[in-house]
Amino acid sequence: MKQQGVHPTDAEGTSGAASRPGTGGRRGSGRGTPGDEGRDDTAKADVTHIDEVEGDEPLLPARVHRPSDLMRLLVGLLAIAVLLGLAAFAHGTTSGLEQDINKGTGQAPDLLIKIAGLASSIAILLVPVAFAIERLIKRDGLRIADGVLAAVLAHGVTLATDLWVAKAAPDSIQEALTQPSPGDIHALTDPVHGYLAPVIAYMTAVGMSRRPRWRAVLWIVLLLDAFSMLVTGYTTPFSIILTVLIGWSVAYGTLYAVGSPNVRPTGRTLMAGLRTVGFRPVSAAREDTAEAETPDRGRRYFVTLEDGPPLDVTVVDREQQAQGFFYRAWRNLTLRGFATRRSLQSLRQALEQEALLAYAAIAAGANAPKLIATSELGPDAVMLVYEHTGGRTLDSLPDEEITDELLRSTWEQVRALQSRRIAHRRLAGDAILVDRSGKVILTDLRGGEIAAGDLLLRMDIAQLVTTLALRVGAERAVASAVGVLGPDAVADCLPMLQPIALTRTTRATLRRLARERAQREREAVLEASRQAKLARAEAAGDDAEPVPEKAGKKAERAEARAEKRALDEALEEAREEDPLTQIRHEVLRIRPQAPVEPARLERVRPRTLISFIAGAIGAYFLLTQLTHIEFGPLISNAEWGWVAAAVLFSALSYVAAAMSLLGFVPERVPFPRTVAAQVAGSFVKIVAPAAVGGVALNTRFLQRAGVRPGLAVASVGASQLFGLGCHILMLLSFGYLTGTEKTPSLSPSRTVIAGLLTVAVLVLVVTSVPFLRKFVVTRVRSLFAGVVPRMLDVLQRPQKLVTGIGGMLLLTACFVMCLDASIRAFGDPSQSISIASVAVVFLAGNALGSAAPTPGGVGAVEATLTVGLIAVGLPKEVAAPAVLLFRLLTLWLPVLPGWLAFNHLTRKGAL
Repeated sequence: MKQQGVHPTDAEGTSGAASRPGTGGRRGSGRGTPGDEGRDDTAKADVTHIDEVEGDEPLLPARVHRPSDLMRLLVGLLAIAVLLGLAAFAHGTTSGLEQDINKGTGQAPDLLIKIAGLASSIAILLVPVAFAIERLIKRDGLRIADGVLAAVLAHGVTLATDLWVAKAAPDSIQEALTQPSPGDIHALTDPVHGYLAPVIAYMTAVGMSRRPRWRAVLWIVLLLDAFSMLVTGYTTPFSIILTVLIGWSVAYGTLYAVGSPNVRPTGRTLMAGLRTVGFRPVSAAREDTAEAETPDRGRRYFVTLEDGPPLDVTVVDREQQAQGFFYRAWRNLTLRGFATRRSLQSLRQALEQEALLAYAAIAAGANAPKLIATSELGPDAVMLVYEHTGGRTLDSLPDEEITDELLRSTWEQVRALQSRRIAHRRLAGDAILVDRSGKVILTDLRGGEIAAGDLLLRMDIAQLVTTLALRVGAERAVASAVGVLGPDAVADCLPMLQPIALTRTTRATLRRLARERAQREREAVLEASRQAKLARAEAAGDDAEPVPEKAGKKAERAEARAEKRALDEALEEAREEDPLTQIRHEVLRIRPQAPVEPARLERVRPRTLISFIAGAIGAYFLLTQLTHIEFGPLISNAEWGWVAAAVLFSALSYVAAAMSLLGFVPERVPFPRTVAAQVAGSFVKIVAPAAVGGVALNTRFLQRAGVRPGLAVASVGASQLFGLGCHILMLLSFGYLTGTEKTPSLSPSRTVIAGLLTVAVLVLVVTSVPFLRKFVVTRVRSLFAGVVPRMLDVLQRPQKLVTGIGGMLLLTACFVMCLDASIRAFGDPSQSISIASVAVVFLAGNALGSAAPTPGGVGAVEATLTVGLIAVGLPKEVAAPAVLLFRLLTLWLPVLPGWLAFNHLTRKGAL
C-alpha cells in the first residue's frame, strides 16, 4: 500500500523532500520490518535531533466545512420556524406572556433602567472591538474577517425580515414581534433589532462563545441590552428571541459556507505526542488509505523508532470524527437502535471505545492489533499507538491465495469474538488482514460493541459470509462458516441477509454486480431477438412462392410464438442469481428448516417519512385555504347537475385508461378485464406513489394475461413514454393558447417562454456535467433498449396505435372536463375560466402529482391545482371546493370500487 512520509518539524506537515527508502513491512506491503540501509550514517548517529529527519505529507486544506456548523444552522432555522409558528397559532399565549413580562419589568427602578441601558449601549459596541483587537494581536485576522462577513449578512437578513413582517406577514406574527413605539404611537418597533443581530453573528463567528471569560461578558451584555429594551417598551420578548436566533443561524451558516480554519494535527504534533508517551520516533509515513470512502476511520501512520520495532499509529481529529455524521444520523433515524453507533461521538468517547474494543478482542483470544499507548494531540485530536502488524488486506489478496484454511482461520477469529459477545460491526474485506505467515488479524474494531445482543452477532455473520461470497463464491463461503460456527448459527443469520444490514461498501458492490447482471441479460435478449429476425428473413427469402392470406397469417403467428420461445430461453439462460440469493440457497440446502423471512430492521422507511412530510405540508396548505370558506351556503347553492357531469367524466376516465394501455399491447387482452384493472389501480394509488403503483399493477396484469414479462414491461414503458410526450405537447399547446386568448396577436405568453428557457437550461446543465450526462444516457439507453422495439411493433398495427393515442387524449379530456365541471358546480357562470386555462392547470398539477413521492400525489396535486386556478383568475372561494370535489371523485371515492376490483381480479388470477 502506498505511503507518504511525514516531516516531524514542519508545522503544516509538508516538506519538499522525498520519503526515506527502505520502509517495507508496512500494512499492504508484506515485506516485514524496514531496514536501515537507505539512511545516511550521520543521521543514524544523531537520531535525537528529530529536525534532521525529512519526509513529506499531503498538504492539508486551510479551511474545512464542519458538519457541526451545518447542524447548528439547521437547529437555528428550526427554532425560528417554531417561534414563528407559536406567534401565528398561539396568539393568546403570546399576548399573555408579553403582558406578564411587561408587568414584571414595569416595576424596575428608573435609575436601574437608565444604568442598564447606558452600560449595554456602550458595551455592545466595545466588546466586539476589544475582542477584535485581541485576535489581531495574536495574528488571527481570518476569524475577524469571518465575523465581519457574518455581521453584514445578518444585517441583510434583518432588513429582509423587517420588510416581510411589515408588508406580508400575518397579523398575529406582526403583533407578536412589534408593538407601538413609545416615542411615536403611530409607529411600530422593529421586529428584529438591526444592530443586535449583526453583533451576535459577529461574536458567534469569531468564536467568543468558546472562551469562558469572553462568553461571560457576552451574556452579561446581551441580558442587559434585552432588559433595557423590554423595560422601555422598544421590543417584545419574541422579537429578542428572533433576533438572537437570526444572528446565531447566520453566523453558523457563514462558517459552514466559507469554512473554518483547519486544526488537524501536523507531523510535528504527531512526533511530539509520541515522545510524551515514551517513544523515540525517527520517521513517520502516512498510509495512503481510502480516506474519502471511510473518512471516520482516522489517519494512519507507519512510525519507525530509534530502538525497537515500528509502530502503527492512528490519529483521529474532530474534523474526521464529524465526517459521515449525516449518514449515521439518517441510519439512526430510519433504522432500529442497533443500526449504527452514535451519530456524533466526542474524541474522548471515540478513544475510549476503540481502546476498550482492542483490549476486549485480545482478551477473547482473537487476533487483533495490540494497543500499547494512547494520548491526546492537543485539544482537537487523539492518537492510538499499536504494535506494527504488517500484511495485506483480504481485498488486496489474489483469488488463488484465498484458501480454505484462510477462510477457516477468519471464521475462528469471529467465533472468538462472539464467544465473549463482541460485535465487530464492519467485517468487510479491508478490515481482515493477513500477515506473511498467513495469520488472520481483525482490524478496524473502532465501531464494534461489547455485550452485544444476538441481533448484532447475527449481523456480523451475515456480513462476513457476504464478504467472503463476493470473493470465493457462496458455496465455499457458507461451507467455511458451517465448518467453524455450525449449521444452526449460520442458518440463524438468514433473516439478516439483506442489503440494509450490510456495510456501505458491500451494498455498493452488490448494486454494481446487479447492474452488470442486468446488462448481460439485456444483451442476451437483444442478441436472441436479432438472431430470430435474421432467421425469419432467411426463411422469407427461401420461400418465394406466394401463399394464401390465411396460411400466411398462421405462419406469422407461428413465427411469433417461436421468437417468443427463443427470447424466453435466452433470458432464462442469461439470468443469474444475486450473491445474497445464492447464499440463501446454500444455507437452505444444509438446513432446509432455516428461517428465510427477512427481519424488520427499518424503524421508518424513507418513502413513509417523505410521504408524511409532504402530506403534512399539503394538509396545512389546504386548511389555510379552507379556513375562510363557509361551506354551508356554498353547498346549498351548488349546481348538482354539474356535479353529476363530473361523476360521469370521472367514470369515463377508466375506459380511456384501458384504451391507452391496450393500444401498446399487440397481444390480445380482454377489454372489460383491462377496465377492471384500471379501477383496481385507484386502490393501489392510495398505498403507493401515483407514478409507481399504476406501472406495477399494469405490468403485473399484462403478465397474468399471457404477455411475456419483458414485453409486458416494454408495453407499459411505451405507454408511459408516449404519454409523457403527449403530456408535454398538450401542456405547451394549451399554455400557448392561454397566453394568447386575451390578445389579438399570436405572441406566446411569458410563462411559456420562461418554461422553455428553463427546460433548455436544464438540458445544457445535464449535457455539460459528466456525471449527470452519464446518468441520463444510461437510463435512457436502458429504457429504449426494450421500449423502442415494442413501439415499432405497435406502429405496424395502425388500429392499435389509434386506440392508444385516442385513449390518451380521451383520458386527458375526461380529467379536464371533470375539473371544469367541478368548477362550474360551485362557481358563478360569470366567474368561469376557459377550458384552455383549466387544461393547463390540470396538466401541471398532474405532472407534479406523478413526480411527488406521496401516494396518489396527495398534498402536491391539491396545492398545485388550487394555486393554479387562483392564478388564472378563479376566486379562492371557488377554487378550493372545486379542487376538493375533483380529488374526491378521482382519488378518494374510487378507492372502495378499486378495492373490490383488486380482490376480484386477484381471485381470478388476473393480478
